[in-house]
This record gives sequence, C-alpha cells and structure tokens, in this order.
Amino acid sequence: LYVIDTTKHSPLIGYAYDGFPIYGAYAYKNVNGTGGIARMKSSYSLRNITTRMTSPAGTAVSSGPNVSTTYPLGYFREDYQYTATSAATPDFLDEHNGRFCVTPEYPNGIYCYFSTVDANWNSAYPYVVGPTFYGVVNGAKVASVTESVSTYTTTATADVSDKNLEVTIFPNPTNEFLAIQAPNAESFDRKVELISLDGKVLQTKTLYQGSSICYFDIRTVYAGVYLVKVSAGQSVKTTKVVINN
Repeated sequence: LYVIDTTKHSPLIGYAYDGFPIYGAYAYKNVNGTGGIARMKSSYSLRNITTRMTSPAGTAVSSGPNVSTTYPLGYFREDYQYTATSAATPDFLDEHNGRFCVTPEYPNGIYCYFSTVDANWNSAYPYVVGPTFYGVVNGAKVASVTESVSTYTTTATADVSDKNLEVTIFPNPTNEFLAIQAPNAESFDRKVELISLDGKVLQTKTLYQGSSICYFDIRTVYAGVYLVKVSAGQSVKTTKVVINN
C-alpha cells in the first residue's frame, strides 16, 4: 500500500484462481476507461448489530459471540453486508469485489478484481476477492503435464547489465521504512544494499526478476545520511537517503 499512486491506474498484481486479473486500488472511474483515475471502493459495510444471530441477509443462524472488545464488529465475515452497486456508481465494486472494465493491459475490457482500501488507504473488506468468485475455480495445482513440451534452460551471459536502470526510493527522509522501486525488472535480479557513509553494508535485499519493489526496515538504524546502492550486472545506481530516527 505504500506504493499507491492516485494519479495512475494501479498495476496488475496477480490473477485469481478463476483466471481473472487482480489490480491495485486505483483504476479508471468509468468502466469504458474514461472519467479519470478513481479509488475502487468496496460495496461492503459493517452491519449495525450487537448480537450475531442472523446472516447479512437476515436469516437465522447459529449464534456467534456478541459484539465486544474481544470480538469487535468486523471480526467475522458475516459482520459485513453488501449494498448493490449500479451504473451510477461505477467506482463501487460488485459482490465479488470486482467489475467488468477497460484496463491498460486489457483495452477491450475484462472482468477484474481490485485490492480495496478505504479513504485512509487501510485495507477494506473483502480486501481482494469477495466471499465468492466471479468465474469458475478450476484445480489450482497441476499434478502432471501429458502433452509434448520444450524444456527451457537458462544460459549464462557475459554481461547482464541493466542499461536502463531506474530507481525510485521513498519516503526520503524517513524514520520507519525505505521502499526501493525499480520498474521494468523483467530481465535481471537486482541487488539492493543499504550502506553507511563509511562503507559498511547494513542491509541487503534482492529485487528478483519480475518483481519491482522491496523494503528496508530502518527503525533500528541510527539517524544520519546513508546510501542505497542498486546493482544489476555492471550497472549500478547509488542514491543518498536521510534517516531521522
């Protein structure tokens, strides 16, 4: 959630078991790709209850614990009720936490799930996929492959440098964490190091091929100026960061 950009359509972050894509919290407001960028909103809200004796639909169920500090409202899935969306509210999602819409990867439109957050960017129920899937969930595990396949074997190359190494580091200054974002990380792993000015490597992370972001927890690092070094093959980028612990 630290990398939410309210000015851009959120990235594709995965696929659900029914095969439909999952996006972050922001998308085109209108399903046809117009209307600017808007936060995709959950259509679920907390019920106004103190006892747990009925389902969200109002039917009687086996009683659960009363609402209390031990089991506060929102502790159980059944504490939420769904309010149907309409064409007048295209930025509110359906009961599956998705909608059919245009995205950058699917300009002709596709059904999508969204990772919902509230106005303060806290995760909002049902978080990614609703209580039910939109599509059909097939087996999630492939036990065997019977058809003919070609085995791909990687070969070492002399220079795997990232000629267009781009790095974004935020927040800077910071006192809790550092997020290191390197887009276009499709081809190489990237080594990321947090280094003191006297050359001591304090933390090391790896941005694996296909990933675009990693984090340093710097709550135990003394205040001062440090360097973040990102390297891919012979390509290196170093950025100065300020820690205010």
